[in-house]
Amino acid sequence: MRILSFIKGYRRDAVLAPLFKLSEAVLELLVPIAVASLIDRGIAGNDPGYIVRMALVMVALGLSGLIVSVTAQYFAARAATGFSEKMRSALFRHISSLSESDRDALGTNTMITRLTNDSNLVQNGINMFLRLFLRSPFVVIGAALMAFAVDPHLSWIFVIVIPVLSVIVAAIMGFTIPLYRKVQAALDKVLSRTRENLQGVRVLRAFGKEEEEVASFAADLASLNDMQIRSGRVSALLNPLTYVVINLAIIAIIYAGRVRYESSLIEIGAIVALVNYMNQILVELVKFANLLVTISRAIASGRRIEAVFSISPSMEDADDAVEAGLDTDEAIVFSGASLTYRDGGEPSLEDVTLTVHKGEKIGIIGGTGSGKTSLVSLIPRFYDVSSGSVSFFGVDVRKWKRGSLRSMIAYVPQKSRLFSGTVRDNLMWGRRNAGEDEMRKALEDADALSFVMERKGALDSPVLAGGKNLSGGQRQRLAIARALVKDAPVLILDDSFSALDYRTEAKVRHAVLSDKDRTVILVSQRTGAMMSMDRVVVMDKGRVVGIGRHDDLLSSCAIYREIYQSQYKGAEAR
Repeated sequence: MRILSFIKGYRRDAVLAPLFKLSEAVLELLVPIAVASLIDRGIAGNDPGYIVRMALVMVALGLSGLIVSVTAQYFAARAATGFSEKMRSALFRHISSLSESDRDALGTNTMITRLTNDSNLVQNGINMFLRLFLRSPFVVIGAALMAFAVDPHLSWIFVIVIPVLSVIVAAIMGFTIPLYRKVQAALDKVLSRTRENLQGVRVLRAFGKEEEEVASFAADLASLNDMQIRSGRVSALLNPLTYVVINLAIIAIIYAGRVRYESSLIEIGAIVALVNYMNQILVELVKFANLLVTISRAIASGRRIEAVFSISPSMEDADDAVEAGLDTDEAIVFSGASLTYRDGGEPSLEDVTLTVHKGEKIGIIGGTGSGKTSLVSLIPRFYDVSSGSVSFFGVDVRKWKRGSLRSMIAYVPQKSRLFSGTVRDNLMWGRRNAGEDEMRKALEDADALSFVMERKGALDSPVLAGGKNLSGGQRQRLAIARALVKDAPVLILDDSFSALDYRTEAKVRHAVLSDKDRTVILVSQRTGAMMSMDRVVVMDKGRVVGIGRHDDLLSSCAIYREIYQSQYKGAEAR
């Protein structure tokens, strides 16, 4: 698996962890011998001094075992967490390198699950593997060999018991491991539904769908529960079956040992040692069975992570990508640009031809689904055209380095996205080295300075993830201020005034349009916002159906006139 390459840098830890575990196993295998010697020579021989010495030896073995065990745990944890950190970082970078189309196909829930739950399972699998994959087989084989050293005649019991136990463990694991994989898939479904419902809880309540979603959630949980019970019933057989076999083996050891003891062929301590070795085999086989379950889950999660890594970014910088445009008056040129989303069916844009000059203020209007957002998404290359081209300052956007291209564009999306931190932190997303005066000016232009200064801490007042401690209008104004702080030559406002009242919108729009050197593209549903634009582009069903100033379009474009009348005719009649 490709993800195993992330263990590089932690190979020393990955080697030392099992080696220390083997050392721990060796020490454990010596304990029954020490107990046997204590019984046979110390107690049976009534030698207090020897009893004390052997007791000290057992304490030393215990302390040594504790030290090497903790050391092994340290190296295993270090390797597993280091591996996980590198894997998560690489996975996040890979997801970040994917285009919007790639991420749309993958799904947000899938990406989050791979970065969290699946990565945790892989990390736990690595940790358990390093600790037990050598130790458990070593103890089982070592205990059998030590039993031969103690008494070869009773070791036939071990020769019979170990294969029987191995068959039991293999049979149960062979049945339960596929079930555990199904359980993991069902758990993913439950987690996805949980996340979806928590994110959309307001919509659920607004439409009164709580009971339906609770019923659907209960059905998913019931299915998961049934799978877990089925796998649990089978895996629950592991302990009783192995204990029955071990107890029968212990009975056999004690019975055969008594016969040999009566013939003076074996000492009591040796019988106790054989019983201890049998118990060690039991414990290690149970541990090994749990290891197999953990490893199977880790492998399933690893394959899901591998599937994400296997997605090649559909959008990459060309080898000869440029970092600067040409000295031209044409800021943005759409030449027969068309766009069809992946698995989207009909084109969202068809044959759009439009030239936006430097410093020009362009308005884009149209009905829902007319292609407005799709059109402006082509400029910062969130999506690539299906046919035609889009040029930015004389260079096709596909020949730009995406970082350089996007550094020249300030973009405010339809849904304002704020991040946890402070107001200052969010504004500095626009420009990291922005000064406080520049932030205040941007806030003032976005009509956000007053409410920010009224908050405790002002610029350093807290912002929760998603801006949940702010109103919709406040979030939009902060998002606009963040874009203004960037001070890019091109500003795209994608229906970014929808949560603002008309007075606030007019004030913000006036401040945004006052910079004559800045090229502004304003997407809006309101014809009032179009009146102050140099030109207005009217969209319908992915096509440009009108270009001109507000007054001209009222007489020449039926769709624009219809939008205008739907917004103002009622008011005029009143």
